Amino acid sequence: MRQHEHIAPEAPFRERARGRWQRFPLSRGANAVLAFMEAALSSLAAAILAVLLVVVIVAIVLRYVFGTAILGSDELAIWLNIALIGTGAPLAASGALGMRLDVIAARLPARAAQAANILAEAVTMLGALVLVSGGATVIEMLGGISPALGLPEWVRFSFLCAGGALTLLAVTLRHVAERRLVMLAAALVLAIALYFWAGGSFVTTVLPPSAVAGLVAVIGLCAGAPLPHLFLASAYLAIPFGAALPEPAIVSTTVGGMSKFLLLAIPFFLLAGSLFSVSSLGRRLVGFAGAMVGHRRGGLAQTTLLTSFLFSGASGSSVANAAFAAGSLAPALVARGYAPERAGAIVAASSVLDNVIPPSIAFLILAVATNLSVGRLLVGGLFAGLVMALALAMAIHFTASAKDVQPRSPAAVRRRAALGAIPVFGLGLVVVAGIRFGLTTPTEAAALAALYTFSACLLGGTGFRDLFAAFRDAAVKTASVGLLIGAAAPIAFLFAVDDIAGAIEGVMGLLGSGPIGVMGFSVVVLLIAGLVLDIGAALLLLGPVLLPLAVGAGIDPIHFGVITVVALMIGGLTPPVGILVFVVSGVMRLPAAAIFRSAMPYVAALAAVLLLFCTAALVWTSA
Repeated sequence: MRQHEHIAPEAPFRERARGRWQRFPLSRGANAVLAFMEAALSSLAAAILAVLLVVVIVAIVLRYVFGTAILGSDELAIWLNIALIGTGAPLAASGALGMRLDVIAARLPARAAQAANILAEAVTMLGALVLVSGGATVIEMLGGISPALGLPEWVRFSFLCAGGALTLLAVTLRHVAERRLVMLAAALVLAIALYFWAGGSFVTTVLPPSAVAGLVAVIGLCAGAPLPHLFLASAYLAIPFGAALPEPAIVSTTVGGMSKFLLLAIPFFLLAGSLFSVSSLGRRLVGFAGAMVGHRRGGLAQTTLLTSFLFSGASGSSVANAAFAAGSLAPALVARGYAPERAGAIVAASSVLDNVIPPSIAFLILAVATNLSVGRLLVGGLFAGLVMALALAMAIHFTASAKDVQPRSPAAVRRRAALGAIPVFGLGLVVVAGIRFGLTTPTEAAALAALYTFSACLLGGTGFRDLFAAFRDAAVKTASVGLLIGAAAPIAFLFAVDDIAGAIEGVMGLLGSGPIGVMGFSVVVLLIAGLVLDIGAALLLLGPVLLPLAVGAGIDPIHFGVITVVALMIGGLTPPVGILVFVVSGVMRLPAAAIFRSAMPYVAALAAVLLLFCTAALVWTSA
């Protein structure tokens, strides 16, 4: 994963070539077009997100205030979300959330690394070609009109078709701008060759199509291909081996994976987090945390932890928190005497909480993949997050600088800080109480949270430029996550058709199908997956496979769901992917390896908590 890509996630095309090649008109022209694409697409994505928020807020007001509804508002919101994903797809292909594992390729000899880069770019192009060609076929074949919107059904498929075409253009222009014409030609030839070979071949093999897709995914992952495009390419390359999804069906399944109303909570929670970071709420939160725990050993580090704990109630995104804290809190830790890598490790470890404590985007994805109750998962995540925070607080206490102790804040200061943080607590109340007690759906709660933070920005005098940047940042992140969710749907379908869950259950029969055997096997699989997979991809692929095994062994599904997310989040701090570490290293401009080493005490604390959760779940099962 490229460290510099994390400096500006919302601007993936800012990989400006520098040096003598800037004298070449072709390179300068491509660079200018890239800049224009970045500005235009990010602005359009931000506008779509704003319209989406208005549509859902209006629907909420009509439903709860006037007891009525606009016909088709839910479907319109879903279509807008697909349009947002399609618009942001080119931005997501090479940004921080493009989810590339290029650590392996970077350590290869020069020629092997170049070959891996060509393969990675070819996979990106192949995934984009599938969206273009498969989308065009669906558009040509599909008839009918949406009863709710009165629009042709093919319109929603056109968004991804256009997104694929723009991705191809973006990849091409980026290589031209960097004068990597030979690599561009090689990757394009390889992508086209693979495309036509898979479209017209049939291969006899003992492997099921899902195994072939998985093998292709592993190879592409090691080469550094972005996960969403890798999933699309893997599903397409499984066609010659008897896969049940032809090219148009891959696109149709991808769009179907995105077309769930629950998924609309993701852009709104991301927007709430982005708005929160530019509003006065962030400063109030830091002040409250400092007043409460600043006097303890490692006071500023403990303040960082408490801030992350409370910030999680706004964003639900560990990546958003890591970027926020790395820019605002890590410099203060360094100034207090912490080594830069230790400060980065504290920020990264504290950010783990955001995908566990409500509103957790990870639990939303898991609920989509497994049909578990979102409300019960969020409540379980709240308790799990409290225990994890306590464990991290203990680890910080024993590893923090003895000089990091502030005078205890007077009672009056603590009261003022608490009063100033009330709006922050109100945000958490809107989300958790609304979902848990059935007052609102998760999507409605997320929209209200975004409206809440937007109002706080307006009341606090946040400028238009900061507001626009928050919408743009959330829109691009939404496109990345949404494209991943959609692209994982064809792979998940192939797993279901080939009964991968049944095959794993057969292996489990050899190891023991009791609760202890199932729990141990599942945790090992999750920890290994967390080493190389983004948590969203891991949840979408492994959740539907492992959960039935756990339920069959008598393990409570909610307990298992919480353990699944906690186990995978530990991967955010461990090499080779460790996305939280890479985000922090990019913002702080530090080597990721140094932060990985400094994060080991916090990884150990979280591993101990995971063991505690597993033991508690097994005791609950046997009770």
